[in-house]
Amino acid sequence: MCLAKRIKLYLVENDMTQKWLANKIGMDNDKLCMTLNGNRKMSAEEFAKIIVALQVPAETFIKTD
Repeated sequence: MCLAKRIKLYLVENDMTQKWLANKIGMDNDKLCMTLNGNRKMSAEEFAKIIVALQVPAETFIKTD
């Protein structure tokens, strides 16, 4: 599973909306939607903002296997 899909799944499992996350990180909701659906690459800066907003370590979404 790719990074974006892991983030999207985390949001669903924790009853968080993409709109809430987009507002929290200062990103347009449509842009975040495209990113989490795999239609746009996520920058390192965007990933950093996401993990800060969600208050989780990067390892939560990074596959280490």
